[in-house]
Amino acid sequence: MNPRDPGIAVTLWWLPVGAGGTVVTHTSGWWESLVARRERREPQPLFHAALEVILDGQRHVIEMTPVVGAPRGPRGVVATGPVGAVPLGLSAMFRYEVRRWRDGMLPDRNFAVGGPVAIDMDAAPARRLLASVPDVPRHTWGRRPRGSHDMWNSNSLISWLLEVGGVDASRLVPPGRGRAPGWHAGIDAARSILRAGATPAR
Repeated sequence: MNPRDPGIAVTLWWLPVGAGGTVVTHTSGWWESLVARRERREPQPLFHAALEVILDGQRHVIEMTPVVGAPRGPRGVVATGPVGAVPLGLSAMFRYEVRRWRDGMLPDRNFAVGGPVAIDMDAAPARRLLASVPDVPRHTWGRRPRGSHDMWNSNSLISWLLEVGGVDASRLVPPGRGRAPGWHAGIDAARSILRAGATPAR
């Protein structure tokens, strides 16, 4: 909770990529091995970020995930986008969804590494963060947006929202030797909007 306002809590969770599953764990591990070889470094653990926001007596879970494998029923989907290439996004197999799920589940929470990371945020920026979730850029998952050297993915949503909420997301890093691909793409996109004087919140 925010020590200045116990009714506000913004929590960042670092979840191992593929936690609770097998296929994603292996494929992401192979991908990281190839990238590490190209960059001449040792492979690192990969992380997926999610946010939990408590505000005005309501709790929301915010994350971006593939449509395939999503739980049935309402889950707070506020935006979707393509995976791999824009034309592929016509199929649910190659589409992601952005969730702002009131009283929602964070299925991999038990696998979180490093424990919850409390983000110091007052009511106004926390409301701006929540309101901005539907306005996140719908870049293609796995592609580099213009103006960034990082690819767009689920981590981009979280870093983008934190920047919109006034948090310097570049100061937040995964635990241990971990890596969060896409984190800087979200920072780049948010700072580009803010430099232009635009506000992403509706």
